[in-house]
Amino acid sequence: MLVHKDRSVLLVIDLQQKLAPAIHQLAAVMKSACWVLQIANQLRIPVLCTEQYPQGLGPTVPEVATLLAEATVLEKIHFSAWREPAIQHKIQQLKKQQLVLLGTEAHVCVLQTAMDLIEAGFSVFVVEEAVGSRTPANKALALSRLQQAGAQIISQEMLAFEWLEQAATDQFRHISRGWLR
Repeated sequence: MLVHKDRSVLLVIDLQQKLAPAIHQLAAVMKSACWVLQIANQLRIPVLCTEQYPQGLGPTVPEVATLLAEATVLEKIHFSAWREPAIQHKIQQLKKQQLVLLGTEAHVCVLQTAMDLIEAGFSVFVVEEAVGSRTPANKALALSRLQQAGAQIISQEMLAFEWLEQAATDQFRHISRGWLR
């Protein structure tokens, strides 16, 4: 199944200031997360952002927060965002069936959120480069388990090309300029 921009919600999970420094390969995770957010914003994909107990883990990292102008930032205490009534309500209000996930930690909050969303009947896509854990082993185990449970593990470029659908558009030309590094 492909990701469709008119059926998608981007869910940014717990990219927070006090947790971020502990994440393995943080710079790569942040670069990818910001890139995906920029594309979601350009394509007007709804974006929701969670913060796990912000009093303890701090707010969303500034690099991401600046890209959340139209996103809703929602606080949570459950590891699974889906278990928070306010977040569940917000997702249901959007009436979209595809949830694209990125954030931290892959083996805790991303995994538990994805598992609950799959159980609730959503199609879940996890952007491999844009999720992180404190250890590479935990990230690898999480991605394997998520795939076994029915989540689709995708790359940021897979996501972008699927959202864009075709090359003959101004959006494609504008976004693809950033790919020629």
